[in-house]
Amino acid sequence: MRNTTKITTAVLAVGALTLGLSACGSDSDAKSDADSPLVVAASSVPHAEILGFVKDKLAAKEDLKLEVKEFADYVLPNTATQSGEVGANYFQHKPYLDDFNKKNGTTIVPVATVHLEPLGLYSKKAEKITDLKQGATVALPNDTTNEARALQLLAANGLIKLKAGAGSEATPKDVTENPKKLKFKELEAAQVPRALDDVDAAVINGNYAVQAKLSPKNDSLVLEAAQGNPYGNFLAVKKGNEKDERVAKLAKLLNSPEVKKFIEDEYDGSVIAAF
Repeated sequence: MRNTTKITTAVLAVGALTLGLSACGSDSDAKSDADSPLVVAASSVPHAEILGFVKDKLAAKEDLKLEVKEFADYVLPNTATQSGEVGANYFQHKPYLDDFNKKNGTTIVPVATVHLEPLGLYSKKAEKITDLKQGATVALPNDTTNEARALQLLAANGLIKLKAGAGSEATPKDVTENPKKLKFKELEAAQVPRALDDVDAAVINGNYAVQAKLSPKNDSLVLEAAQGNPYGNFLAVKKGNEKDERVAKLAKLLNSPEVKKFIEDEYDGSVIAAF
């Protein structure tokens, strides 16, 4: 078992509220002492697993002390990074970060892109998308960028059409054609896999699919194309901490041949190295 520290959402929420978003805090909030551990917030699968591999197998050769804290949602890793509770995070893609920074006044910036988790459409009631019945209910992640991404997946596979220019902020209101009269159930991304038994189909983020023992490669009805995909997940820090020696070491290791091989061996196409 990899040595990671699990933090419950409830406990972290209290910490986040106590510390606040304090963008006005100094860059020294995240310790820059090269001798102290770099604390990285991460989703459990696959991010914390990849970091666990780096910690166990690679960090020593770079004299890097690494601590991994697992978070259960998509908000607290950024607020914890902004406040200095952690020194970096690894869980998100650029469209999500751009939207988060805009809405919350945070100053998180990407450092090194590591992998892609293809978004997929899953169902326990249909074996292919043409089996979806009229009026079928489809669960979608409800955060702005991932909901748009889910709708774009449905559009790319002919289930709906979206208004021209809807882009990365598309919502069900931007659906202009819906021949199957699909109904959409919007849920927090982490909750979507748990709703799979109660809906006709669900668009699930790759990390949550893997965590729910689903194989994007083998179990999805349709899957995002990897080529030209803007949703690569990256190591990120509060602006001003990009040159922290520990961050630079971790970025180098996350883009190493060893990590690429680990991703290929461990996830069998459900997670794809993006470097």
